[in-house]
Amino acid sequence: MGLLDIFKNRAVTISKYELATDEGGGYYSWNGTLYQSDIVRAAIRPKARAIGKAVAKHIRNDEKGLKVNPEPYIRFLLEEPNPYMTGQMLQEKLAIQLELNNNAFAYIERDGDGYPMSIYPITAYGVEAIQDKSGNLYIRFNLKSGKLVTFRYTDIIHLRKDFNDNEVFGDSPIRSLAPLMEIVNTTDQGIVKAIKNSNIIRWLLKYNAVLRPEDLEKNTKQFVKSFLNTETSETVGAAATDSKMDAMQIEPKDYVPNAIQMDRTTQRILSFFNTNENIVQGKYTEDQWISYYETSIEPDIMQLSGEYTRKVFSRRERGFGNKIIFESSNLNFASMQTKLNLVQYVDRGIMNPNEVREILHFAPREGGDEFIRRLDTRPTTE
Repeated sequence: MGLLDIFKNRAVTISKYELATDEGGGYYSWNGTLYQSDIVRAAIRPKARAIGKAVAKHIRNDEKGLKVNPEPYIRFLLEEPNPYMTGQMLQEKLAIQLELNNNAFAYIERDGDGYPMSIYPITAYGVEAIQDKSGNLYIRFNLKSGKLVTFRYTDIIHLRKDFNDNEVFGDSPIRSLAPLMEIVNTTDQGIVKAIKNSNIIRWLLKYNAVLRPEDLEKNTKQFVKSFLNTETSETVGAAATDSKMDAMQIEPKDYVPNAIQMDRTTQRILSFFNTNENIVQGKYTEDQWISYYETSIEPDIMQLSGEYTRKVFSRRERGFGNKIIFESSNLNFASMQTKLNLVQYVDRGIMNPNEVREILHFAPREGGDEFIRRLDTRPTTE
């Protein structure tokens, strides 16, 4: 069974509905090739990787206390959302779709009792929001296979950015990116043209006598070997001819794109994706990564947590303290000095030893989940 086969026979039949919105081509890559741009792909890759490393956990906080991953089926759902990918891969795919389209979708497949079984990402050419007579919201997808499928919005994990004009979808980034991508495309074409022009004829040899074609070719090769080849010629930089031939140098007017303008356009694209060269090239400092994490990554992780929680669990289940969190720490990118200072958090009961070992990329040890405190930091009631 293919990945898209799960969508068969799952369309919702609505006898009468009102079209809430039809964004049509608003989601699609600029000229169909936005993700093919090396600048765009480099800009979104660090964020997608960081979101993919966030660890999804089921938390239950009720009158019996706090429990982590109390239900095995939810833990398996988060670790392996479908047979084709792990939770990390799904999170990365959703992050990439979110950056490219300001919208990302995943379908929750449920069993007969309404419990979630699998989560599949949806990549579609088009999407419509449909509202029926009773006010129920549905999402219709035009899949790449050409099929039209409709799902209840309650079964769709929907991530959004730039949520402004539309009531359901995030505003498309295409109008903002299209002018920049046109500049990049034109600049790239100019560079290719300049490189090709560098290989055109530089010298025109005019013979004053009629020569056979083979003699023309022989004399031309001899001229190149004697005066233009830096390895074999002893007179590079100077040429001598007799009355039989006139040598004329041709200076092509190549178009060389302005390097400053190219850099400014690149910086504008990186700024659009809330990143910079240091993040893209892995040259960031600790403070630079923390700033990037808090402004660009953490909001999307919070949105992931909220959307998973309200779509995986019913209101009744959420009332009993069930929620999904995506645990990610910017301390993973901190300097070793900062990581070593975390020992102060351990002996004050803020973190347990295994949590610190995880940040240091060490395996957990038995008994390391117990919180400990120094005797001089015990509660005042003791």
